[in-house]
Amino acid sequence: MSNAMSVETDPKTKLLKKLISTVMNDGFQQLKMDDIAKVMSVSRATLYKNFSSKEEVIAGVVHVFIDYIERLDERVSEEEEESFGIWYQQLFEQSIMLVGRITDVFLAELQSVYPALYDQLKDTLTKREQQILDFYRDGENKGVFNAINAKFLLVQDNLVLREIITTKYLVVNQMTIQQVLWDYYQLKKIQLFKANKLSIVDDAKIGPAIDHFVDKFNRAL
Repeated sequence: MSNAMSVETDPKTKLLKKLISTVMNDGFQQLKMDDIAKVMSVSRATLYKNFSSKEEVIAGVVHVFIDYIERLDERVSEEEEESFGIWYQQLFEQSIMLVGRITDVFLAELQSVYPALYDQLKDTLTKREQQILDFYRDGENKGVFNAINAKFLLVQDNLVLREIITTKYLVVNQMTIQQVLWDYYQLKKIQLFKANKLSIVDDAKIGPAIDHFVDKFNRAL
């Protein structure tokens, strides 16, 4: 899938991606520029060559996510049923990446310390939600999707995905991260697509996206 966060990007973005796990898990308020340089595995001079301040670093992290959200591919043709299957998979990939990466810890600190950046990120997330709602309604109107509460699906993604990709959930239920993501993908597909339209979704295409997330999840343990 073309919008994965692993795509090769400019040097600044590569440095910022090294910092994402740290600021998402532990926050950023206590970080000094020396700490940031250490996490990025660069010298202090190299860090300042790319970023003039900690605020610029955090702004960069925010824009990594904004750019990722806005890179979602356009549907090839809204008249072709296959486009609903392709977009469903791209949105699923994006959802697991965003839920797995953007934490409440980071959002709370961002809102407190850099409210303008928080508003930018929240506005982008809100636009994405509206885009998804429009997609669900379009699919329902064209007879591809079941009649279902689209807003409920958005809440479900946020709550269920956050729960099932935790180490605690996996250990208690003796499941792998790959298994729970695949099961949730199938569950949501059945919820969304009418039974006679399930065949337009090529499940083979979602495998690399799940494998990519699993690799990141396992390396973070």
